[in-house]
Amino acid sequence: MHDPVPRLPSLLEAVLSVGTDLELRATLQHIVDAAAELTEARYAALDMTDPGRDGLTGIRTAERPEPPEPPEPPESTELPELPELVVPIHVDDEVFGDLRLAGKREGPFTDEDEQLVRVLATQAGIAIGNARLYETARQRERWIEGAAAVTTALLSGESAADALMTVAERARRLAEASAGVILQPTEDGGMEIVTASTLDDPGDIVGVVIEPGSPVLEQLLGGEPVFIDDTATDPRMTTRVRHRFGPSMMLPLQAGGRLLGTLALPRRRGGRPYTAVERLLATQFASQAALALVHAEAQHSRERLAVYEDRDRIARDLHDLVVQRLFATGMMLESTQRRSAGTGDTDKDVHAMLGRAVDELQSTVQEVRTAIFALQQPPADAPTTFRGKVLREAAGAGAVLGFQPSTRFIGAVENRLAEPVAGRLLTALRRALTAASRRAGASRVEITVDVTAPLPDGRPGVRLTVFDDGGAGNGHAEGGGAEGGAGTTVTWQSPL
Repeated sequence: MHDPVPRLPSLLEAVLSVGTDLELRATLQHIVDAAAELTEARYAALDMTDPGRDGLTGIRTAERPEPPEPPEPPESTELPELPELVVPIHVDDEVFGDLRLAGKREGPFTDEDEQLVRVLATQAGIAIGNARLYETARQRERWIEGAAAVTTALLSGESAADALMTVAERARRLAEASAGVILQPTEDGGMEIVTASTLDDPGDIVGVVIEPGSPVLEQLLGGEPVFIDDTATDPRMTTRVRHRFGPSMMLPLQAGGRLLGTLALPRRRGGRPYTAVERLLATQFASQAALALVHAEAQHSRERLAVYEDRDRIARDLHDLVVQRLFATGMMLESTQRRSAGTGDTDKDVHAMLGRAVDELQSTVQEVRTAIFALQQPPADAPTTFRGKVLREAAGAGAVLGFQPSTRFIGAVENRLAEPVAGRLLTALRRALTAASRRAGASRVEITVDVTAPLPDGRPGVRLTVFDDGGAGNGHAEGGGAEGGAGTTVTWQSPL
């Protein structure tokens, strides 16, 4: 029997080496390599009792059999027919696997070899436990961050289709899956893939249907998670794309007893199986994502309701304004008719009154067109047209004023107004509306954008006029003039 003391430095070095890395696979490789070097074995391998728990296959030393024996495949843990030394590795009172060595360069393995490997195995168990804890903590952190990112994205105003894609894409990346797929129930009792995030073109996946009667449907529609070892061979799977995938998770998107759909995360055929930790974290992610989808839907509903309420208000204001102007115009025409028939007014007077009546009708038509344009804007979309931006500024001022300003557009504003000029005009409009809101007694604000008004030097120009009937004062002008009178008129103009 040899004295093990001379090999004590090598043992200490081996013990220290197995704990130098927190990543589990790297730790296992350190253990196998350290055992081979410590015992001078040409072959070393680690067979795990439950490879699926950590998502790993067998680990073997980087050494290869010496000629004339052929080399073994990299993932194989088969050792040649030579005397072996087998030492179990325990992690938390469970057998993690067997550390097997073969092909000692000088004679058979000794008792001292076994003692040294057992010491190494004890330290290896501690290192594996630490690596597992680190890996679990790291995975949990990634999934929590992913769930938080999804929640933030969903509550930022995404459409329903974009929201589902956000969930599928983020889950696919977190699970290291080949695809992230969302299925929703169909009217005939099946489930259809409505969203798919893949590394390749997902076009042949979207629209795939799990037909009624499929063995897996009862679980999915019942809100139960389904874990599949191999999608291609599992008899419960009947879709035409099943042959492309291996291990998979099918997780309910369910919140408050309401099933929104199913999140499926399949890996490619031959991919590593999902671990128990990954299954737990993915299930929690699906629950969090479902809750965020419900909250986002509720938020969108509130926003739509606010828009519809605002449209009702616009309709009421439009009704009052149109009726008042039409009534006034009718009275004006009736008066003109009486005066021209009974009082002998000159044609000039009649012409002036009819002109004012026509102007009122044109203003009324313009108000109706502007209101219709505002009502046609999508509820959740920010305005992208110039008209939309002007109406948005007017609506913002209306919230402060307590009434909606009147807005008119004269000429083809979208075609003739370039972006730099449009930006300056909006700035001037914002300032004028702010000033109007500060004047006491204002009950009417009129905004006019005219792209047919030439500048004093004859060049084509755009003119912005903002009138309010608040405290009388003098307006200001940029490149133009201001009018005074009962109220305040602000005029801004610029070359087109």
